[in-house]
Parts: sequence; structure tokens; C-alpha cells
Amino acid sequence: MKSPRHSNKNSLVALYAHYHSEAAVSQYCDAHYGPDKFGVSNFSREIVQLCATVLEGKPQRKALDLGCAVGRTSFELATHFDQVSGIDFSSRFIDIAQRIQKRGKFCYQLPEEGDIISDHEVHLANHNLAETASKVTFSQGNARYLETSFCDYDLVLAANLIDRCPEPRKFLASIYQRLVLGGLLVIASPYNWLEHYTPKKQWLGGYFRAGSPVTSLEELGKKLSKHFTMIGEPQEVEFVIRETARTFHHNISQVTLWRRIR
Repeated sequence: MKSPRHSNKNSLVALYAHYHSEAAVSQYCDAHYGPDKFGVSNFSREIVQLCATVLEGKPQRKALDLGCAVGRTSFELATHFDQVSGIDFSSRFIDIAQRIQKRGKFCYQLPEEGDIISDHEVHLANHNLAETASKVTFSQGNARYLETSFCDYDLVLAANLIDRCPEPRKFLASIYQRLVLGGLLVIASPYNWLEHYTPKKQWLGGYFRAGSPVTSLEELGKKLSKHFTMIGEPQEVEFVIRETARTFHHNISQVTLWRRIR
């Protein structure tokens, strides 16, 4: 039987391998900066607008974007906040985000069918993000083990992250340390739990306990209740991932907002 430490190490290796692949780079560049698909609006734009609405009239000094990938959400946050920190486990993603920030553009390729590919280009100016891009600082890091300097944020956003964390409970137990009192934590996830990334014993939900189903939402509430109160009801935000010209994955992320109260 594998020890928990061994399982977590395997999960980190799987994460590293997947998010450094060419396929992942292409998919994320397209998801972040490509055109809207099938009437589904850009996820980064939608999630940041939701955050901005809740924070209207409140301090918007510093924001932390955990799992920032190739940077679109961080750049969107920079249109509202004075400083934005974008953190991702993948050094490859961070390198691309920094190149987009520095040059204002980036070229990538998408598979059409079989060996046929198409060329595409990101332009920050096309999304009205170029003028505020300098407010963002990108860093490679593990959301579970951030340096203590990552603190005093008015907003922490963890979008589509927790179901790729090897230890989501430990992440939730310590995330309050990153926020100012009264700060906003936003968690978005489709709760797509896979043992490839998260050992099953670490899943927040998606299993049975004493014959009763356990959902990720109820476990989120339990793990965050010591330091947070939930604002409003959960919301649903869609996103589409392109695989090829005729293969797409339509996902729905449940978004919950939490105010730090202690």
C-alpha cells in the first residue's frame, strides 16, 4: 500500500508532466486568449467581473491569482487592482505569461486534425489589457507552500485549482493567512476529482461516507467556516476547452465567495 507522502509525490509529478506539455500550453493559450466558443464567454473575464462586482466600494489594492496558468485572469485583475500576484505550479506557464507581459503578444499553435496545425497569436492590446499589464508579477510556486511574503491581499482567487491540488484540505485550512481581515476568497471548480492529481483520500467530495454522498460544496463550508463566511449563493460559470477543430470540452465551474471574518 502506498504511503500518503508517496501518493502526493506521484500527484505532483503528474501535475508537472501535464502542465508542461505542448498540448496543455496550446489549450490554455486558446482558452485564455482565443475567441469565445459556442456562446460561452471568456472564463477569465467573467470570473474577474464577478469579483469586481462583489468588491465594489471596497479596497482593491492587492490581488492573488492562484493557478494563474498563462496569465489572462491576472491581467484582467490588473484592470481593477493596484498590484496583482500570479502564481502557478508550472514554470512553463509562468514563462509564457511573462513573455506575453513583456512583448504584449505570443504565438502558439492549435491542432486541427491529425498532423494538421494552425498558427495563432495573442495580443494583449486586443483585449484592452496592455496598459495595466505592468501591475502583475508572475511567479512559479506551489499554492500549498507559498512564501510568507504572499500576504495581506484584498482578494485571493483560486480558479479551477482545488481539484488539481494533492492536498486540498491543507490548502483550505491555511489560505486565510493570505488575506486581510474582511478580504475576499473566491473558489471556482468543476470538482472534477481524479486520482491522477489528487489521492482519493484527499478528495473534498465526490464519494460516500457511511452510505451518504459527500459533496465538495459542503466540505468547503466545513473547512472554511473557522475563518470565513460565504457570501450569497454558489454561482455557475462555464468555460470551453478546445482540443481540435471539432472536439471541445464544455465545463461548468461552481463559484463560491467567502469573506474572511477572523
